[in-house]
Amino acid sequence: MVRAERNGRLYDAFKESSVVAIGWHEIGSLADLRTREAIAEKVRKTWPEAKPQSVAMAAGQIHRFRNEITIGDTIVTYDPNRRIYLIGEMAGDYRRDESFDTDDPNVRSVTWVGEVSRDLLSLESRNTLGAISTLFLLPPEVVADLNRAMSSHEPPKITLAEQVSEPETDVLRDIQSKAMEFTKDRVSALDWEEMQELVAGLLRAMGYKTHVSPAGPDRGKDIVASPDGFGFQAPKIIVEVKHRQGAIGAPAIRSFIGGHRHAQDRGLYVSTGGFTREAYYEAERSNVPLALMTIDNLVEALIEHYEKLDLETQQLLPLKRIYWPT
Repeated sequence: MVRAERNGRLYDAFKESSVVAIGWHEIGSLADLRTREAIAEKVRKTWPEAKPQSVAMAAGQIHRFRNEITIGDTIVTYDPNRRIYLIGEMAGDYRRDESFDTDDPNVRSVTWVGEVSRDLLSLESRNTLGAISTLFLLPPEVVADLNRAMSSHEPPKITLAEQVSEPETDVLRDIQSKAMEFTKDRVSALDWEEMQELVAGLLRAMGYKTHVSPAGPDRGKDIVASPDGFGFQAPKIIVEVKHRQGAIGAPAIRSFIGGHRHAQDRGLYVSTGGFTREAYYEAERSNVPLALMTIDNLVEALIEHYEKLDLETQQLLPLKRIYWPT
């Protein structure tokens, strides 16, 4: 597994450029760093204030990326916004490519072969893949499950034997990351009408009153959120919710923007399937204030406002707060 940075920032770039990359660009080229000890020394010189544990962790991941992964190894990366894993095969040795990304110029070539929805994987695989390390080794059973899902496009008929994997020493952060992914799994499993009510409940927790219009011919419901619930008082927010429809593209965003009849309206487009880059560009250039909310953004907002959600909304997404000693 090679992470596409926080929130999958480099996922599309990985896919389009047929590479994977890691950070730590400050240490320069890795070309002459052929041992873990040499890498650790470079890390210590670059960050003299770093703790020994941090140095060891960084050196281990850089060494694995630079020296241990071999051509032909299975490579996986993840887009948390669209909840999709990209699977490929390592196709080249390490090189430094400043034109790829200034923060992640240390790259290796990959031949991508397909994508897999997280929903099609076993619980055990999802648990392992939820670890937060930038780079870590996947158990053979998880790789087999990814390949099975990629070829069958169906969830598993049987549960794989549980694999215990603790590649990250920071247990708390690991638990938090997995909890976030499992919460997204629960949200993704809601049906179409429940998703509408979940979004409306979040807006109510944020101080708005909501009105959900009757279902239209495209099985979509527009939510109107405003201080009075009728849209007479500003700000009025028009909300479109698309659940498990794949990544939303620019045409859908243009259509949504075109449906705004009042310049003072605000728009919120929620898509659990994520958005294409063109969709983000279309939203940025819109003359109507418009926010795009992925499943990542939705879950983060729900957790932030969870205590203020009404009982009906909490029942759609039951969560328990856990206290951890610091």
